[in-house]
Parts: sequence; structure tokens; C-alpha cells
Amino acid sequence: KRRGRNLPELARQKPTMAAAKTTTVCVTGAAGQIAYSLLPNICNGRMFGPDVPVVLHLLDIEPSMGGLNGVVLELEDCAYPLLKGVKATCSTQEAFTGCDFVIMLGAFPRLAGMERKDLLQKNAGIFSEQGRALNEFASPNVKVLVVGNPANTNAWIAAQNAPKIPKENFSALTRLDHNRARSQVAMKAGVAVEDVHNVTIWGNHSATQYPDVSHAFINQQGAKVPVVDAIKDVAWLQNDMIKCVQQRGAAVIAARKFSSAMSAAHAITDHIHDWVFGTKPGETVSMAVVSDGSYDIEAGVVYSYPVTISGGKWTIAQGQTISEFSREKMKATLEELQQEKATAATFL
Repeated sequence: KRRGRNLPELARQKPTMAAAKTTTVCVTGAAGQIAYSLLPNICNGRMFGPDVPVVLHLLDIEPSMGGLNGVVLELEDCAYPLLKGVKATCSTQEAFTGCDFVIMLGAFPRLAGMERKDLLQKNAGIFSEQGRALNEFASPNVKVLVVGNPANTNAWIAAQNAPKIPKENFSALTRLDHNRARSQVAMKAGVAVEDVHNVTIWGNHSATQYPDVSHAFINQQGAKVPVVDAIKDVAWLQNDMIKCVQQRGAAVIAARKFSSAMSAAHAITDHIHDWVFGTKPGETVSMAVVSDGSYDIEAGVVYSYPVTISGGKWTIAQGQTISEFSREKMKATLEELQQEKATAATFL
């Protein structure tokens, strides 16, 4: 019960420039609302570049296959020149085989009355199974981005079950929080968002995350002005801004009655795009990656850091001065991740 489309009309189109290698991307939870906003960014060149053909492997559970087949119909109707094939399936073997990137949107949602340990148990089963499937069927060079919550710990679970894949090829999404922090700073300072650089999200993609502007700057008339000097409102930077970013997801749900989709899809696109093309000189972005012990964070925990990226490889930015205020915030979110990891480990 799957739908496979080769899109023959699109496949016959000739590239207008030297042919680039086709990138095969798997999206899990592909019938969901984040995927609905994300797939156009993959197909229109926003994620991998305007000359890179893509093939999509769309994975979801059997009860969602009807809706997923409808998504395939719409992808066909968009007539994207870069889209060279679509496979819709509920088989992890079919979904993961031959993929260059896997974007894991699908996860068990937290239901009313559900305790966090119950959520971790549900997702431990899902991400253990998908991690084993990645290990068996995917290329050892595949790059995996986990979005489904609790994203950091789900990424850790998947990585534990895929020993053939380097741990640095697993990451979790905190770029949405990073973008939220940039936007808040830009609005407060009255500048364009593209002039705000090097905000950092430390830790977990949760309400304990630490949005930090200690090393962020704003481009003003050709000069790099530290955010703390441009805004001059320490109370806002250390209280209101942090709480706003930490609770932004809940605010979207309260207003929209649905969780973030458009902004999440945009952040996923930013994350993968930078993983492929790299960061600009002097620029850092936020990525939840397997800690190597930097900044006294327990090695092995999937923790969001400031990173630079070059040649498809990320590097944790070193040498940042950590204030006592920042250290306490970083420790609090680490403790939550340690608790999640310990709980999840009991289900593996």
C-alpha cells in the first residue's frame, strides 16, 4: 500500500546548465502539516540550490497513506523542474534506502495527561526502530535531522541504534529557536533581521533552552555593534527575550490552535542549507549536535551549540566567554537533557 511516482514528464526535462548530482531526501511524518510547508522548499531549490535535482522519499504510517498520496498528487501538479521522482511509503526500508538526507518530522505527540516519561517511552520505540532501519538500509554517509519532539533526545536515541553512521551526522533542530531570537532582537533594536548575527541557542529544544546574545552583534553603518550595547536593556535581554523564545511555540499554539509549521519548515530549510553550503566567515548558527564535552557539557548528550560549518561538516565554535548568568542557564537545560537521556535509556 504505497504510491510510487517517477514523474516522467519532469524527468524528461533537460537541465539548463551542467547536470548536478541528484540529492535524495527522505521526510518522515510526510503527511503532516510541517511537511506540507517544507516540501516546496526542497523542490524549488531553496534547500539544496537552484540547479540540484531532488528525489523525495516520503514516509508515514499506514493510516496516513491516503493523505500522503494526496500530497504526491499536489507535488506532481506543481511541476517542479528540479523534482525528478517521488516515492510515498510506510516502509522504512524503502524510505531510507539510497537517501542522502533524512528529515525526521514524525514523532508521537504529547497527549493531554501524558507524563514526560510516557512520551519518552513512546518515542524511544519509534526512534529506536528508525535508527536500526537507518543503520541497515541507509548510506553510512547519510545526514539526519530530527525535528519530532523531544528532538534532542530522539536524535540521541536514533544515533544509539545506528552505529554504522557517524554520530556527527545526527542533529536536532534548534534553528527555529535561533530564528525566533534573531527576530526578537531585530524588532527590539529596530533593525533588519539580516543585520543580527551570532545569537546562540544553548541546550534543549524545550522551555529550558537558553537563547543567548552575549556574543551576538548587529551591523550598524558598517560597524559590528554588540547586541548588549545596541539594545542597552539588560533586563529585557535576560528576562523577556529569553521567556519569549522559550515559550514561543506555546504562544503559536494558543493563537493558531496548531503548532508551528511554516516557521518550522523555514528553519529546517535554513539548517540543511547551511549544513550543505556552510556558514559565512565569522558567522555562527545554532545546531543541536552530539556534545564532545565543549563548554563543560557532558559528552554524548545532544546539545545545541553555536557552530560554524564548512565542507558539509560542523564545528562547535570555541573560545566564547561564559558568564555566571549564562553558565547557570546552560546547566539547567543540560540537567533536563541528562534526565531525558537517563529515562530514555531505560527503554532501549
